Amino acid sequence: MIYSVLLEHEAEKELRQLPAKVLKRVDKRIVDLASEPWPRGNVKLKGKNAEGYRIKVGDYRILYTVDKVTKIIKIYRIKHRREAYRKM
Repeated sequence: MIYSVLLEHEAEKELRQLPAKVLKRVDKRIVDLASEPWPRGNVKLKGKNAEGYRIKVGDYRILYTVDKVTKIIKIYRIKHRREAYRKM
């Protein structure tokens, strides 16, 4: 089951600011999400303002939502773990 992966504008900016070594690893995980939206190690976010899921890439986090009906994965945040869960 192949999903489409969309990056929101803010996530796109954050992706461009990543160090080259991290970018390579994050890019691979994003591509892998298309074929497996709930990879091993993903976690459903909890809390008042939480939505979607997160996966770890070293010290970085990819936050995303999955729409099962339209088969779209929307990535809305790619940040270092210290900053990933703060309000935007």
